[in-house]
Amino acid sequence: MIYLKSPEEVNKIRQSCRIVAMLLAEVEPLIRPGISTWEINEFAEKFIREQGAYPSFKGYRVPGLPPYPDALCISINDEIVHGIPSKEKILQEGDIVSIDAGAYLNGYHGDGAKTYAVGKVSEIAQRLLDVTKGALAAGIEKALAGNRVGDISHAIETYVRSKGFYPADDLTGHGIGRDLHEAPQVPNIGSAGKGPRLQKGMTIAIEPMVNVGTNCVKEQGWEFRTADNSLSAHFEHTILITDGQPEILTSL
Repeated sequence: MIYLKSPEEVNKIRQSCRIVAMLLAEVEPLIRPGISTWEINEFAEKFIREQGAYPSFKGYRVPGLPPYPDALCISINDEIVHGIPSKEKILQEGDIVSIDAGAYLNGYHGDGAKTYAVGKVSEIAQRLLDVTKGALAAGIEKALAGNRVGDISHAIETYVRSKGFYPADDLTGHGIGRDLHEAPQVPNIGSAGKGPRLQKGMTIAIEPMVNVGTNCVKEQGWEFRTADNSLSAHFEHTILITDGQPEILTSL
């Protein structure tokens, strides 16, 4: 079931999303060669808790896997999503690293992600970052009341493929609110005019995950990687469907 949020609920989601937006800005100075993903995660969990919130991802459960252990998903290079922080994962010059964060406050979640360059990156890595950001913007542009979820999906897929890259298979955005993942799913591939109708009061997380070399993914526990070990990037905003332009809730 798709839940339409009241103005009071939207305000609570907006507060959670602001914590995510602030966090993604606060971690940027930490993104440098030599830092471990464990250190970034420790900083983030402390930051989220200092805002009076709880990390949405910590303890999250899906069938067949242990609870997710950390506050962030931190994914390096060919990791697409759900990379688990570790003291052994050290950022290197030229890496790209995706940081996916969630915050739970007053009964509602916020969710957002950004991929960062570690020092000077290759031309193809920078193009990938630019294209993935562009895909997110293309999807948000179609997040209008009266459109359908497929309009978002089609816009993302068309943009990504026009640039010579690939949307990652079977990894989607989602509704968000009282639960971290609610209906509807928001795929990154699809047909315009298909899927659930977008309505004022819907809150959804749009999150293109884009690969350089293939759409195919390989899964190991929580972590997803590109099947050919090529680079992947991930950007995400939680947005509100309004009676006009969408409101980006995870933007400062």
